[in-house]
Amino acid sequence: MDAVKANGIVLHVEDRGPRDAPALVFINSVGTDFRIWDAVVPQFPHHRTLRYDKRGHGLSTSAGGDSIDAHAADLAALLDASGIRRATVVGLSIGGMIALGLTRLRPDLVGRLVLCDTAHKIGTAEAWQARIAGVEAGGVGSIAEATMERWFSAEFRARQPELVAIARNMLSRTPADGYIRACAALRDGDLTAAAQGVAVPTLCLCGTEDIATRPELVRSLAALIPGARYQDIPGAGHLPCVEAPELLARLIRDFIEEGRHG
Repeated sequence: MDAVKANGIVLHVEDRGPRDAPALVFINSVGTDFRIWDAVVPQFPHHRTLRYDKRGHGLSTSAGGDSIDAHAADLAALLDASGIRRATVVGLSIGGMIALGLTRLRPDLVGRLVLCDTAHKIGTAEAWQARIAGVEAGGVGSIAEATMERWFSAEFRARQPELVAIARNMLSRTPADGYIRACAALRDGDLTAAAQGVAVPTLCLCGTEDIATRPELVRSLAALIPGARYQDIPGAGHLPCVEAPELLARLIRDFIEEGRHG
């Protein structure tokens, strides 16, 4: 296990690959830890890959983290502490909003953006408040079954019940306080202006079976970002890094290669 103190908290991280290689940073969704990228990271042997448990999730410090700006500040401090001066940043769901927040806070750190199954604003304040109330009343485990239906396509749930069971356990074991604070960040987060101000190449991706952040929502995000491109991930739900890791890695790799040869 590796830990980095950044922005006054301790973050659980995995930092692998040559220190002088191009950096690739992964940011997780709510209720997950960095293991959701397990099948993606090994496909980038020639990159320095950094993934971490955001505040309140996994093995990282649980206190605070009830705004997108706070999470973006954590990531900026982590990159500074790790000596990463510029990276391709891949954000999934709330991770995409954190990536947009980082781009606004520290544009010097972001070379390219991959925004996956995310948006400038996700859901309504009422829906997030209802989610918070449900977790306060029954714990994170009480929403686990319904969440699996949002995270994964029906086909994947039928074909890979073991992986779905592992994902359910990961969600259920997320600290309730960290989950609630992340929901509050999503409830209050509006990255519309940040999206409109992005000045780096951006790829927006979405699973065609995603019912949490539907493709039309992610397309609307791409429309806000100057020069951004949108692409479907056929058949995948909200976590294509789990359902379609090879395709996701290829799309990211092709996008990075465009920058080298463009």
